[in-house]
Amino acid sequence: MASGVDGFLEEEAVDRFVMPAAPSASSSLAFLSGGGAPPAAPTGAPHPQTRPAQPAERRQPPSPALVMPAAGAQGNAVIPDQAAISSARERALTAASLEELQQILGTFDGCNLRLTAKNLVFADGNPTASLMFVGEAPGRDEDIHGKPFVGRSGQLLDRMLMAIGLDRTNAYIANVVPWRPPGNRTPTPQETELCKPFIQRQIALANPDILVFLGAASAKSLLGVQDGIRRLRGRWMEYDTGGRKIACMATYHPAYLLRSPLEKRLSWRDFLSIKARMAELSPGKSS
Repeated sequence: MASGVDGFLEEEAVDRFVMPAAPSASSSLAFLSGGGAPPAAPTGAPHPQTRPAQPAERRQPPSPALVMPAAGAQGNAVIPDQAAISSARERALTAASLEELQQILGTFDGCNLRLTAKNLVFADGNPTASLMFVGEAPGRDEDIHGKPFVGRSGQLLDRMLMAIGLDRTNAYIANVVPWRPPGNRTPTPQETELCKPFIQRQIALANPDILVFLGAASAKSLLGVQDGIRRLRGRWMEYDTGGRKIACMATYHPAYLLRSPLEKRLSWRDFLSIKARMAELSPGKSS
């Protein structure tokens, strides 16, 4: 036949779904030996089904727990709260110089990021320069060397400075958060708030004439704005230190430009605007 069936074993079709359970092996053997009909399956007994052997399930290894450094070496973990933020403000204001501020940060135990970071990443460049850059937080290379913007994004920043005739001797560079977050994750709002008093004091002590925010995160933190970087970049604004107002601008973070090289043309415009603004500055502060 067309379907491959050439004979029938039963006169009528058998509904296998209503068949009684198969007899046990011992009962079937007794029946075949002349011991009578096999016993019927108990009412309500489940119909045994043969299930092909399944390969053993692969168990995923448990996620490794975050191992914190020994508390005796670097201090104890703390719960960031308003009291810790107030303590950070008070301690930051006691710094009379950038050197004192760095020492205070080195002993500040209110931020847990210090427990997982290798080094405090305070600043790089010329603290008396008229131009200051502020990023969000250090990465792996910065954590190893203890200096901001020394990895791939830092190398791009150096090339951007060279394009307008500057280098690190003409600029001062820092981050809002001076410790690397584990795995290069984004700092939490609590971590940013804990560190903000220190970068605010750092800007006030460096007292630049032009402040450039590298990325939206640092601009949002220090200016209190909510716009994204596409709306912020290229616009001159003012940053108030409490003692004076500093001309400031936000531009793309070099790490973003490495991922989106087509945006470099817009960043180039920002740096040309920075160069023009520096040319307008009155002399009196080294650049």
